[in-house]
Amino acid sequence: MHIAIVDDNPVNVIVIEKILKSAGYQSFWKVSSGVELLERLTEQADAGKVPVDLILLDMMMPVIDGIEACRRIQLDERLRDIPIIIVTAIGDSNKLAEALEAGAIDYVMKPVNKVELIARIRVALRLKYEKDWHKENEAKIRSELELARQVQSSVLSPPLRKERLEIGAAYYPSFELAGDFYAWYRIDEHRHGIIILDMMGHGISSSLVCMFMSSVMQDTITRYVSPELVIAELNRYMNQLNQKSTTVSYYFTAIYLLIDTQRQTIEYVNAGHPPGFMLQQGQPPLQLDQGSCAVGFFDQMDIVKSTYAYASPLRIVLYTDGLLEALPIPAAYPESAAESELLLERIVARSTEKDDPEKLLQAVLPQEALESRKDDICLVMITAS
Repeated sequence: MHIAIVDDNPVNVIVIEKILKSAGYQSFWKVSSGVELLERLTEQADAGKVPVDLILLDMMMPVIDGIEACRRIQLDERLRDIPIIIVTAIGDSNKLAEALEAGAIDYVMKPVNKVELIARIRVALRLKYEKDWHKENEAKIRSELELARQVQSSVLSPPLRKERLEIGAAYYPSFELAGDFYAWYRIDEHRHGIIILDMMGHGISSSLVCMFMSSVMQDTITRYVSPELVIAELNRYMNQLNQKSTTVSYYFTAIYLLIDTQRQTIEYVNAGHPPGFMLQQGQPPLQLDQGSCAVGFFDQMDIVKSTYAYASPLRIVLYTDGLLEALPIPAAYPESAAESELLLERIVARSTEKDDPEKLLQAVLPQEALESRKDDICLVMITAS
């Protein structure tokens, strides 16, 4: 416990020190000016040390008075949480208000009353301990969230590059943990299952449910393969999860797609997700919008699988609704999801960045829209040749 006593009058310093010692406080800085206080605080902070736990600061001092010293302490992020109590003989309420606005948390009038000073010190230190406790816990939570973010990122599929198939993604979570997920799995030499999903909500709860679903995804896709069977099995898992929760029913939207590069076919189910689209040279974009409701709404789902034959080269773009929400809509277009999707199709169809999802996303969204996003943004691009 370190307390700084700052006063240019040595008698005042002796009186305050005696009061503090009688209350059990033993470690002090005795400083005669605001300049010296700021120098010592900065020196200790530069060395990575916590300078003091409390500052008892005289208001009237030469060169730098107590009010200006408060202001300068508040400018240093390392020092601004140190509680400051003004100890002054000035009874001007305007000056006292100015000191509180400058960063002091309390004041004591001279001549100092022992009981009053000790009581105010204890209140100030209790508030500081509570603030320090919250800061330590916030730092611990941030560290744990960062670890969870790394774990979550590790389950996302790396880019796939084969002779006739390439798959990649651009991914911008809005929080440390995200509710968007994408993955692709090899079924056999020619077939791959690809999924993109968007869990309801944001933050920790949706990301935990998303991680649960990711843990069963590979087994589900490689075992059931066909889109309608995969979506039905994922719905069964979601219903099991919802039965254990009496307060919240979780659901997610998704597109699951099975591509066969030998037969050159696409099979997919869209479960309430923003429609992805297929792009083939010389043809208009084809929306992937058929399938079912979102996964987790009902015990049983009516699921419709769609199948398309394609001629190479083929490009498929899948995305989550965070991209639509971040998309700048010109005044000529009503701000509706349908018009957003049409506009997005046109932008992607005209984009020259055909093979890089990161560059494609940057071509679709300005940088400021990516930085100010309020939802997770995910874009998956599949290229078959």
